[in-house]
Amino acid sequence: MKALITGGSGFIGSHLAERLLELNHDVAVIDDLSTGSIENIAHLKRSPRFSYIVDSITNESLLAEMIDGSDVVFHLAAAVGVKLIVERPVHTIETNVHGTEVVLKHANKKRKLVIIASTSEVYGKSADVPFRENADLVLGPSEKHRWAYACSKLIDEFLALAYWKEKKLPVVVARLFNTVGPRQTGQYGMVLPTFVRQALAGEPITVFGDGTQSRSFTYVGDVVDALVALASEPRAVGEVFNIGNRGEISIHHLAERVKAQAGSHSPIQLIPYDQAYEAGFEDMPRRVPDISKLNALIGYEPKVGLEEIIRRVIEHARQG
Repeated sequence: MKALITGGSGFIGSHLAERLLELNHDVAVIDDLSTGSIENIAHLKRSPRFSYIVDSITNESLLAEMIDGSDVVFHLAAAVGVKLIVERPVHTIETNVHGTEVVLKHANKKRKLVIIASTSEVYGKSADVPFRENADLVLGPSEKHRWAYACSKLIDEFLALAYWKEKKLPVVVARLFNTVGPRQTGQYGMVLPTFVRQALAGEPITVFGDGTQSRSFTYVGDVVDALVALASEPRAVGEVFNIGNRGEISIHHLAERVKAQAGSHSPIQLIPYDQAYEAGFEDMPRRVPDISKLNALIGYEPKVGLEEIIRRVIEHARQG
């Protein structure tokens, strides 16, 4: 299989490229390095099956050529991270919506399979936990920039599924739930690497809000294995799948676990949302996936639990 990964030098994209190469597939990456890093893929350059180009997916002639030479497109390029989304809503919307539009348009010309990386954010403020793929989605008001990311990714989903319905372009939508692991940075508001960095540096571990909001964290290796499996499963086409972990933990308890595993004496400090982001910031109280649909199709079960995830992230940070 010849795979193209947009955003392939990012955290998830680099792990996906690594996994595909281990399976003896050919991998091409395009990334503008706005949130990714060449360091993430430097170790892959020695492989004759690997190639990369530093450019934007909005360079349509280049993208079209790369899609033509591929069997499947893993579309991971996107504006990510709550901090970036709140600070640059125009960039978020334009990057996510237009980027996906360009990928689908050119993939459609040659009927290439597209795996769209979406997000658990699309469930918005829904209280119907665990989140199921066919459940109603509840977003906040448009004046709250926090929902720009969720809305833009939801438009991506609608557009992808419209291409499948109207033009029979094979697409699969994967909603990712808080993917974590080595190589992830806290630069754009990612919570686990931020906690780990603070704990190892002896700085206050900053928990936004009151810390009771809960999340389920999924190891990046489990996520990429699911993405690869979906690309090889014809019954996945035209469908939406949650990829996540059933385990749930409050953000305050996560800070406590990171502190304990790091052997840190850092205090845990609560920061009000309006100081962390902006006045009137809204958050989701819980975010837990129902993964039964993915399990029924490909036998998906996350293999790496939270304690081991934290250990691996701390080890990576210490080596870094």
